[in-house]
Amino acid sequence: MTAPALPLYAYQRAWLADASRFKIGMFARQTGKTFTTTLEIVDDCYRALAAGGQRRRWVILSRGERQAKEAMDEGVKKHARAYGLGLTEMDYDFVEGQTRVKALEVELPGGSRITALPANPDTARGFSANVFLDEFAFHQDSRAIWKALFPVISAPGLKLRITSTPNGKGNKFYELMTAGDDAWSRHVVDIHRAVADGLPRDIAELRAGLSDPDAWAQEYELQWLDEAAAWLSYDLINTVQHERAADPEGYEGGPVYVGIDIGRRRDLFVVVALEQVGDVLWERERVQARRMSFAAQDAELDRIMQRYRVVRVCMDQTGMGEKPVEDAQRRHGALRIEGVQFSGPLKLRLATLLKETMQDRRLRIGPDAEMRADLHSLRQVVGATGVARFVVDGETDGHADRAWALALAVAAAERPVVPMDHQSTGPRRVSGRLADYTGA
Repeated sequence: MTAPALPLYAYQRAWLADASRFKIGMFARQTGKTFTTTLEIVDDCYRALAAGGQRRRWVILSRGERQAKEAMDEGVKKHARAYGLGLTEMDYDFVEGQTRVKALEVELPGGSRITALPANPDTARGFSANVFLDEFAFHQDSRAIWKALFPVISAPGLKLRITSTPNGKGNKFYELMTAGDDAWSRHVVDIHRAVADGLPRDIAELRAGLSDPDAWAQEYELQWLDEAAAWLSYDLINTVQHERAADPEGYEGGPVYVGIDIGRRRDLFVVVALEQVGDVLWERERVQARRMSFAAQDAELDRIMQRYRVVRVCMDQTGMGEKPVEDAQRRHGALRIEGVQFSGPLKLRLATLLKETMQDRRLRIGPDAEMRADLHSLRQVVGATGVARFVVDGETDGHADRAWALALAVAAAERPVVPMDHQSTGPRRVSGRLADYTGA
């Protein structure tokens, strides 16, 4: 092997020297896991060429197109230049099933090829090749990707490389790292080992700068966080549960705020109605159903609007929610019905507002196991880019529909109350729509 583009530390050399067929590594952030593994890939192609013109086929599956491009530009191409290998570059649209993504590819002397593209079940089953799963704990639906991938690499001689930083326990990476079998060669490199091996980092400075014990434990010390990773702990949920909540007969005639999460087939249709009593929001009623027709959903909203003194409704307008929101605004007015387009920043704001309301003890919900499970399933994870987003623990087991409906109801109550006199007085301006309020 010729000299790499940059000097390697001891833990990187140990990873490179391990020729096991199935190899998995858990590395702290910014310790060079992608750089080192792409070096191994280029070295494998170089050795094949030197052994008499053999060819290698490698596929890099990253969490997104940007990460795939980085693996190719900052890894594969840089190492190929260090080895003195010329390469031919190309990109094309990869189409498999319902998937169309941008694939980046290089061909090296002798015919070896390396392809980088975003990971999903379709791209995982689209190649028969050696595979590198880059930041696997952050891949969306990692279990489905694994089911599609493993039969592909089962052919004799094909290698599989997996690296990632931990991302909670609700993914396939956690299962593979903790399985305890002998099929995998496992490497663990936390920030302390990396620095001991020569990585130039000031641990105390990093820890102080991050100023987040949970993030430090997971991102740098590689601890598996479970309860600590839950956005809403069971202890916090316990403090807002009340046996008299979620009872429509408890309604005292106060202003009511409603959140609606739209679902039709796989997801639930959920309506949560909160009554404001003093400075506390009491859950008065929840409607939840799967495969409810849109006509029946409309009827349920109309019943809620008639049953309570509803001030504001925040309603999921994402995807199939467009028409239900338009219809509701036509029946009840755009001042009372607000459509909400879910996005990453908006979910962060909704989840933060819900958590703050619970911490301030300004919410009471019924002692319901389903709502409790939905709330606890919310996880804030930090992607490979450092951007926080919300996922549901277990990935495909649900979408926390009850929790998001509750969060929408809390958001509906957050802004100033519009006086409701049930008389038409012409157009009125109301500032502070949810989209504006959240900065989404």
